Amino acid sequence: MAVYTDITEAELTAFIAQYDVGDLLSYKGIAEGVENTNFLVHCEKANFILTLYEKRVNPDDLPFFLNLMEHLAQSGINCPLPVVRKDGNVLGQLAGRPAAMITFLEGVWMREPTVEHCKALGTTLAKMHEAGKGFNMQRKNSLTVSDWRPLWNKCVEAHPNMEDTLRVAVEAALNKFEANWPEKLERGIIHADLFPDNVFFLGGELSGIIDFYFACSDALAYDIAVCINAWCFEADHSFNAAKGAALLEAYNASRKLSDEERQAMPMLCEGAALRFMLTRLYDWVTTPEGSLVVKKDPEEYITKMRFHAQVSDISIYGLTH
Repeated sequence: MAVYTDITEAELTAFIAQYDVGDLLSYKGIAEGVENTNFLVHCEKANFILTLYEKRVNPDDLPFFLNLMEHLAQSGINCPLPVVRKDGNVLGQLAGRPAAMITFLEGVWMREPTVEHCKALGTTLAKMHEAGKGFNMQRKNSLTVSDWRPLWNKCVEAHPNMEDTLRVAVEAALNKFEANWPEKLERGIIHADLFPDNVFFLGGELSGIIDFYFACSDALAYDIAVCINAWCFEADHSFNAAKGAALLEAYNASRKLSDEERQAMPMLCEGAALRFMLTRLYDWVTTPEGSLVVKKDPEEYITKMRFHAQVSDISIYGLTH
């Protein structure tokens, strides 16, 4: 989440009038995240998240995202739902952008996830993967292996003085992944961006998952790799094997990992680290000054790439059976 496009109170009032939510009471921008423009909107009947879909989001993908949230909610996964307008649609236009109102999900995200939080995540992630099997829409992952080199080239073009050590490391990693990426793992619907700020807890229990705007059809194990990177490292970027074990054991108890998925996990984790390093780097070198956006440090994911490059077995991540 972020704010790239500002809106006036008059614009928002007119937009809100298309919904049966009562009058607008107040609104404020949400700075966290990097993909779309988001506002917390207080209306007479309830609170909502208003999302304006920015240029990096293909408008043709929006039905996939919105229908997926409805499908998962119907399958028992607690996630926000798009609000239907008076005309029966869930999408409108605001400030020249496609826009939707999403129900507000109660809970808070964990700045410092514990082993128990990682365990809850593993269970919910497996259940979400199972629920996704009944979803009849598909979407290609727009940030998979074939997309990483073009993104890296854009970073270099935007910042020609990139450090030589980073250039060498990224080029070597790209060569390795393009030649060896595991392509025959079980596929399904994945979240692809399940960082702690996209998972809410309430009263110690996982209360829901938000922000499905990277969701796509890809290897289920890749989703786990994204979570290992996002949840199982400490503030000093050291890996916490207890958190890794909690996540993987809980996941494996609900959806058993295949031998192929276990063998592929180190490369999936290293590749996921590269993917997020590249998008962070791209945002770092291209985001306009003055945008209400919290830019994230790509260096964190360079460190994680180096860690995973030395891993040869899933047991290092904590799964030993």
